[in-house]
Amino acid sequence: ALKQFFTNRNCTVLLLDEIQYSREWETEVKLLVDHQPAYRIAATGSASVVHKEKLAESGVGRWITVAVPTLSFYEFVHIGGEPAPELAANTRPKDLFGLNPGEQAGIAAQLRPLLPLFNRYLLVGGFPETARQSDISLCQRLLREDVVERVLKRDMTALFGVRNVNDLEKLFIYLCIHTGGILAHATVANALETSAATVGNHLALLEQANLIYCLPPVRTGGKKTLKARNKYYLVDAALRNAVLLRGEEVLANSDDLGLIVETTVLRHLYAYHYRDTPQIAYWRDAASGREVDIIVRSPAYHLAVEVKYKEKATLEQSGGLAVYCQSEQLKHAYLVTKQDADFG
Repeated sequence: ALKQFFTNRNCTVLLLDEIQYSREWETEVKLLVDHQPAYRIAATGSASVVHKEKLAESGVGRWITVAVPTLSFYEFVHIGGEPAPELAANTRPKDLFGLNPGEQAGIAAQLRPLLPLFNRYLLVGGFPETARQSDISLCQRLLREDVVERVLKRDMTALFGVRNVNDLEKLFIYLCIHTGGILAHATVANALETSAATVGNHLALLEQANLIYCLPPVRTGGKKTLKARNKYYLVDAALRNAVLLRGEEVLANSDDLGLIVETTVLRHLYAYHYRDTPQIAYWRDAASGREVDIIVRSPAYHLAVEVKYKEKATLEQSGGLAVYCQSEQLKHAYLVTKQDADFG
């Protein structure tokens, strides 16, 4: 349908890039759509610079918004020209539960050769410019220049009116170190020697600029906690490696590796389910300390995902994943581990 939309010979195609730098662009596009029906317009921007409510009000019935995250691992494999396993196009992770051990082993055998590529994906990330580069240090330098120099120091100042760029940069580095962590604004403010209000404002701006994900906590039954402390993740694990100058040594550090894989899993869940506008959160029982890393739920599905990317990943009956599934009456859940022999 999209191809037909843009190949209509009787229309004029307008390609508008970096539209966030134009004032009142949504009004201008609205007028074009209303008064120039022959126009086909594709507008792209690197930051969410308008409130969703305002955007929805202007664009209802006129345009659709498509989120374009960093490359998925599937796209990373293809853009690099690497051979990919031939799985059925309609295969979904939930289908794995219905396969017999032999069928699961067949899929595992096809996926096993991709493990070295996955390690590389964790290091250079899902950015088209770095996906085809062989020099990891060059990839990381490009990411530092693009994110820290361009986005934090230029775009955030121009688009959001950030006054203290140094505070924003220190917060971003703090998030790189603590990605996937539960953060209290007051604790972060003390560590960075700033105010909790500044931390809260800057976190909201980083989320709006598509640099971080924010996961609120939920109680069993889907209820929100009264005193919410959110978890924050970078949108791409490679940003953490680039900013902190971490190279291939992160693959040998179980703590670092666990953090970047958990970030990568979350990025794929967000990208795959964003059209459904699901609730994406985490669960933690304050009394026992049990936790489930990622919860994705909508009226159509309810997913619980735990990431234990280390040499020996155990699944205890009294662990967070099992307890959450029992309380929510979930028949299936996902445990992401490092050993390919765990598959199934």
